[in-house]
Amino acid sequence: MVPLWVMAGLWGSVAGSALLIGAATGYYLKIPQRIVALVMAFGAGVLLSAISFELLDDAYSLGGIGPVITGFIAGALIFTVANILLARNGARHRKRSGLPPGDELESNGAAIAVGSVIDGIPESIAIGLTMIGGGTVSTATVIAIFLSNIPEGLSSSVGLKARGWHAARVFLMWGGIAVCSGLSSLAGYSIFSHFSPNIIAAVLALAAGGILAMLVDTMIPEAFSKTHNLTGLVTVLGFITSFILSKLG
Repeated sequence: MVPLWVMAGLWGSVAGSALLIGAATGYYLKIPQRIVALVMAFGAGVLLSAISFELLDDAYSLGGIGPVITGFIAGALIFTVANILLARNGARHRKRSGLPPGDELESNGAAIAVGSVIDGIPESIAIGLTMIGGGTVSTATVIAIFLSNIPEGLSSSVGLKARGWHAARVFLMWGGIAVCSGLSSLAGYSIFSHFSPNIIAAVLALAAGGILAMLVDTMIPEAFSKTHNLTGLVTVLGFITSFILSKLG
């Protein structure tokens, strides 16, 4: 029988592999920026639903309202501070599929890579956390994160190609981030499975807060910049798709 910590890492890697799928699609296929933005809006809706009906719901069931509030706000604060620091060092537009005016001055590869890792860590930890207790992963959470990672990798790779990044550099970055996703999921299960339900609840909420802050700061602005009035509708479609998956799961 495969140990649960190994399964946690594998599920995180499965979700992270979608980044490579999106990256390959964005780098090699000429997809209109409007389509990229629509896919990004759909992915944002998927994650919003996962936050609401999987992560926060599980956190509340485990620890009640206190750990949920504390963890949720802490996650948003941590992501916001990290995002501000990264933006000042050249990773402000890491999810942009286009090349904004003056962005040629904001192309710090290391900052973009670090920013992308930070974007994905809360999602990956959440996958491992969902395995604590029952020993089985939340299929809806894995699918939601997988679906949201495709547009994330797609949009960023289109933008990185426009900045002059070669294919090897792009795929090395996303491959590394996919590995980090697996390790983060493994850590989420291995480390926190020994803690009290209140701590697990707070960490689940922390991951949810970080993901929501990431959505509002990076994915939704990218989607709206090209789709405008269609953004809300496509986000709703992503949300209801993820909601249905959570109920079927």
